[in-house]
Amino acid sequence: MGDVTDATPALLARWHTGDERALATLVELHLPWLQQHLEHRLGEFLRRQAEPGDFVQDAVADFLRYAPRFQVRDARQLRGLLARVVENTLRDKNDWFRAQRRDLGRNTPLPTDTVLSLDPALQPGTTPSGAAMRSEARDWVRLGLELLSAEDRKVLVAREYEDRSFLDIGKQLGLDANAARMRWVRAVARLADLLRRLRRGELPEARQ
Repeated sequence: MGDVTDATPALLARWHTGDERALATLVELHLPWLQQHLEHRLGEFLRRQAEPGDFVQDAVADFLRYAPRFQVRDARQLRGLLARVVENTLRDKNDWFRAQRRDLGRNTPLPTDTVLSLDPALQPGTTPSGAAMRSEARDWVRLGLELLSAEDRKVLVAREYEDRSFLDIGKQLGLDANAARMRWVRAVARLADLLRRLRRGELPEARQ
């Protein structure tokens, strides 16, 4: 990927400090590849979306703006992450979750105290305080939510962020309370497994 590989980590670091030009440059660098990748992956589905190119651009900027801050080792790792997130967003088209992401992001204004390293070689060995540990754990969970299925995401957000009962969640999903509880248990297990893999730097690889 030439200079893109070298530029991506530095641009992310600049964006962490609130540099809007860095965000615009990240989108400009990676959007053409991402649109081509998704066109190949989603085919007719992507073409059925209203103005799919604009939608992909908005989804990328929206994710980078409101998701927890993270650092990658190179452009390939970022593209793998973006491809998964935007593919999920396109398939889901869940405006409700996008609003949730923005609300959560606004609660952690730039500059953030936490930057999640998706390269294990760069992860610190210790965390200085309990408050920092809680903040970091919260941000890992928020990042993990971006990569889960819409079904898992919906039940986890309803239970963990909105504090709704399983009876209420079940009514929304067309399930009884016990079935909603079991769906939540499975979603928690999948999220835990995903977080372990994220912390090891295991992200989807972006294929050319």
